[in-house]
Amino acid sequence: MPTARIFEKLAGINPAVWDALHDGHNPFITHAFLSGLEQHGCLREEWGWTSRHLTLWDGGELIAAAPGYIKTNSHGEFVFDHAWAHAYARYGQDYFPKYLCAVPYSPVTGPRLLACDDETRRLLPAAIVRWTREAGLSSAHVNFHAGTDDAAFGDDWLARIDVQYHWRNDAGWENFGDFLAAMDHKHRKNIRQERAKAARAGVTFRIVHGRDASDGDLAAMYDFYLQTFAEYGNSPALTFDFLRHLATTLADDLVLFLADHAGETIAGALCLRGGDTLYGRYWGTARPLPGLHFETCYYQGIEYCLREGLRRFEPGAQGEHKIARGFLPTLVRSRHWIADPDFAEPLARWCEEEATSVRSHAANLAGHSPFRGAG
Repeated sequence: MPTARIFEKLAGINPAVWDALHDGHNPFITHAFLSGLEQHGCLREEWGWTSRHLTLWDGGELIAAAPGYIKTNSHGEFVFDHAWAHAYARYGQDYFPKYLCAVPYSPVTGPRLLACDDETRRLLPAAIVRWTREAGLSSAHVNFHAGTDDAAFGDDWLARIDVQYHWRNDAGWENFGDFLAAMDHKHRKNIRQERAKAARAGVTFRIVHGRDASDGDLAAMYDFYLQTFAEYGNSPALTFDFLRHLATTLADDLVLFLADHAGETIAGALCLRGGDTLYGRYWGTARPLPGLHFETCYYQGIEYCLREGLRRFEPGAQGEHKIARGFLPTLVRSRHWIADPDFAEPLARWCEEEATSVRSHAANLAGHSPFRGAG
């Protein structure tokens, strides 16, 4: 049997060895992204994040791994389990700390059980359960895992689903005109009007990859990020040093959409690029203008995907308003193991009822597709 080892810092694992366990198509599970969060002050124990990466070794060879954290709250996860925590508290039990296998602050679907082959991948959930028991934690959770991870989980892992809104180019559109032509008249007209507002205001756009980003570009984007979090009353977790780290280590994958107006950069959207997917993560503006948000966050990204041959654009969690702009409801997954059987049984029924409700909601949302002939 392989030997399980826990690493408190990803820096203890050779980057090339870690990255050999995945296909490189998802930037969020790369050694550069995950270790950068640790090295540049984005993960702190007082914020509820303590790194505990689970690895499996065959002698001196790393054969499987799961990015993991001990959590003392549910912030920055985007799979909401507050009701579960409250239920534990009502019965005098502690839900926290718990174990989380995920990418911090990133509601992005991707591999979570990293392994050299499918057979080895199936060993990881059992290893997570063993370590969770040994550590005396209430539960283990795997958030936003890819469909390829599904077969590794046993029946003791509860399944949850939720809805996000993703753009897909399954029709083979070659340009933005093709994309619009697939829509009904009303939605096509609305998008043209939204785009015209930003253009009439004199806004122009620059697309800057990490390798070409100046310190001024990065500083502007980081200021937009801080301002957005301040407007919503949230504490920003990412640091400027982490952003500079991404621009260096993921130089081709970091993509900034920067809006210029009257000689000044006034807005920006920060994205990461994977194998066939653009991932929208953060945006902000110093000068709100009509149409600026939709152009910066959605339409510039769609045009980029069409030019670059990317088939998917995931602009982030939540937001039914995205449907009218071509982002259709898509189910996302998570798995949950509960140590206490007295809680696991009722939570299993709860998850089944939730899944029925989510699927019904997703089907209803799909009926509002802006594309001609949909449904």
